[in-house]
Amino acid sequence: MNAQTIEVSGAEDLLQLEQQLIAEGALFAAVTVIRAAPPTSTRVGAQAIVEENGRMHGWIGGGCAQSIVIEASRQCIRSGQPRRVRISNEASAPDADVEAHAMPCASNGALEVFIQPTVPAPLLVVFGATPTAHEACVLARRVGLRACIASDASRMGGPRFDAGALDQAGASFALIATQGDGDEDALEAALRSKAVAVLLIASHRKAERLRETVRLRGVDAARFEALYAPAGPSIRAHTPQEIALGAVAGVVALRHEWEEFVGRAQTARPQPHVAVEPVSPLAPCEAMDASPAESAYQINPVCGMRVDIATARHVVEHGGQTVYFCCDGCKVEFERAPERYVAVMANQTTGEVHRHMEKQ
Repeated sequence: MNAQTIEVSGAEDLLQLEQQLIAEGALFAAVTVIRAAPPTSTRVGAQAIVEENGRMHGWIGGGCAQSIVIEASRQCIRSGQPRRVRISNEASAPDADVEAHAMPCASNGALEVFIQPTVPAPLLVVFGATPTAHEACVLARRVGLRACIASDASRMGGPRFDAGALDQAGASFALIATQGDGDEDALEAALRSKAVAVLLIASHRKAERLRETVRLRGVDAARFEALYAPAGPSIRAHTPQEIALGAVAGVVALRHEWEEFVGRAQTARPQPHVAVEPVSPLAPCEAMDASPAESAYQINPVCGMRVDIATARHVVEHGGQTVYFCCDGCKVEFERAPERYVAVMANQTTGEVHRHMEKQ
């Protein structure tokens, strides 16, 4: 965190600092004075920001009150819940909604503040350079998540995808949208990370094959409990935008389930707030065209996915016919036993393909 680079001397500087902390994914609390009885050195409306480490920016009163407010702010950050804090020696009826403290200052006075913690939204890391991956990144941000595309470290001589980088960034969720380009590597990296949930865009059949491949690579069996495949609910998606929409809907549902679980755990036994580590600012995702032109497609006879003929990378000539595949795994499966898929190739609708596969 680099908040100390901003010198806070007024409300405008405080707002700039708050925006910087949000961009960095930092934990902090905003403090606002809602009552000030003389003699005090502050006023109603005075504001400050308290970072997770206790560093305060702004002014809400003298040193006697500051130590109480800072500690209350840090507790708010850990719990993720706002609170009102009253610092006074005045006689008053107990209030369950107000945390009361005695005023330690010899001059007396009274001060009441409202503390609002700001906890960054969970981070979704999307694997893949596909249109679906970029669209998912855009949609995730629109529904309030932090999202970024996973970097391909192999271009710099490193591993294709790095689980350690996900953990360092504090990824809570991972979405595999590679769709045939590095599926196994991406899934392995995501499952080896500490992500709460890993969502895979794939058919049931392809997902099972990828799960077995990654299992043979030595991924801990317990981690497969975090795998959700196919990603999101079935919405009969066909286009990249529709596929991304279904996947992000799955992420949203899992996010709320996770937050409810954490909330129940904190209610049962108070503990530090479960939150992601501070991360670097995320570069904007590349938005897709809102209305891409329709293109010719063919049904992948192995997994039933629609394959854009113009951009297909995995192709086989069989019996005088060109067959297109979504990934290398499906292509290899077809070449191993092409006779199994002759009947599938004769059907040209997604529904017919799926019905044929269910009988196998």
